[in-house]
Amino acid sequence: MTMTFDKWDTSEVKISDLGLARYISLDSKLFPHTFGRKAKKRFDKGNINIVERLVNKIMRSGQGKRKLSGKYIRGRGSCGKKLQAMEIVEKAFEIIEAKTNENPLQVLVKAIENAAPREDVTRVKKGGIVYSQAVDVAPLTRVDESLKNIAISGFAASFNKKLDAPTALAEELILASKEDNKSFSVKRRDEVERIAKASR
Repeated sequence: MTMTFDKWDTSEVKISDLGLARYISLDSKLFPHTFGRKAKKRFDKGNINIVERLVNKIMRSGQGKRKLSGKYIRGRGSCGKKLQAMEIVEKAFEIIEAKTNENPLQVLVKAIENAAPREDVTRVKKGGIVYSQAVDVAPLTRVDESLKNIAISGFAASFNKKLDAPTALAEELILASKEDNKSFSVKRRDEVERIAKASR
């Protein structure tokens, strides 16, 4: 049986949120790298191994246009450097295993489930009037948002600090898997759902 990074078995990982089960792919791959084979077809990213999707999010350039804690955070200098991003994730998984004695893939799945927002806000225009409307979030978007916030938390916690990226990512995954309010991604989920609730 092929194990992720030749260390962790995906067969024992359980997904408790059935709405996300179809979009959290746990296909066994020694190295989570498909070389962009599933990048062109619509909705095909739902079939990409979830570890590779996390690696891809770590390669992004931080928050983008918006500021995070009053400053622009431009990632870990790993935009397009997939091997470097994979190394960050692998080291983070090793830290998770040492701290929790659990399969880090199970911790990742639990963190994604806990950090995925169920409601969001969209802008609706009617007769020249623009107002906010609460909408349900699609499962694929829920997984995307969750992974994005987990990756951004890793940037924020290790940006201009002594903490290294793998440790910051590992701590965020552990906190999110426990649905701890110290977790940045869980706080973001709560904030999005609170704004949506006010816009119903």
